[in-house]
Amino acid sequence: MTAPGPPLRIVSLLPSATEIVAALGFGEALIDPSGSSREIHERVEKRLADAASVYRVDAELLRALAPTHVVTQVHCEVCAVSLGDVREALGGGSEPGPVLVVLGASTVAEVLTDIERVAVALGAAAEGASVTRALSERLRAIEADAGRAPRRPRVATIEWLSPPMAAGNWVPELVRMAGGENLFGEAGRHSPWLAPNALAAADPDVVVVFPCGFSLERTESEAHLLRDIPGFDSTAAATSGSVFLADGNQFFNRPGPRLVESLEILAEILHPKRFPFGREGVSWKRRAGGK
Repeated sequence: MTAPGPPLRIVSLLPSATEIVAALGFGEALIDPSGSSREIHERVEKRLADAASVYRVDAELLRALAPTHVVTQVHCEVCAVSLGDVREALGGGSEPGPVLVVLGASTVAEVLTDIERVAVALGAAAEGASVTRALSERLRAIEADAGRAPRRPRVATIEWLSPPMAAGNWVPELVRMAGGENLFGEAGRHSPWLAPNALAAADPDVVVVFPCGFSLERTESEAHLLRDIPGFDSTAAATSGSVFLADGNQFFNRPGPRLVESLEILAEILHPKRFPFGREGVSWKRRAGGK
């Protein structure tokens, strides 16, 4: 696939980057993830107040691995190791350091650009173009089909439960492409905290919940926190049983190839007869007690 040469030794410091590297054909956190959403939020806030990142780089191990490339990100200090920590860990050696590939996508288009950036850095530009072309075709096909749906439900996406946070970045684009009207968050901007009465005032037709870093099972275990949001039970989504839980860790929170699968999940939720992808019960489910 690539030109002959020394073997690449790639260190990826976040899951989405690992998936990008894998899609191109190439082959521990400081925050205790147990406890409630509120407890995790407080631990993260304390950690960020004390340091630059919620992760720690094992500098000795990183240098011992002698990577040719290190892939990291600057998008979010909660999501992965900070760029400053990575540079500090790699510094100080007498030999030329590895190629540092820094990702920072906040829109769908930027995710595709990041994939191509990784591909170029790894000497696989052609593979990168092929991967992004295939992903773009899948995105466009779903968007075109969803655009023909007779109804566009009004959608609130929730990326954290306590305190409640709406999803921003690429998610508003995915909602639009899936045939919905996005109510909170702006494409290309960080996810916003919700004002106490914002959800009730917007009265969404559909609510989709995928807390950052949570599996579907973990999300389901904390879905009861939705009732703590003022006016939630009186929203159209709650009264009609149109509240859905999804796997944020595997899909929506990862700016890589799985954003296409995230779009499939949204499309199936919003227009199930039009998009029977078969992801219900595996990647998403209706909140227990919903109609």
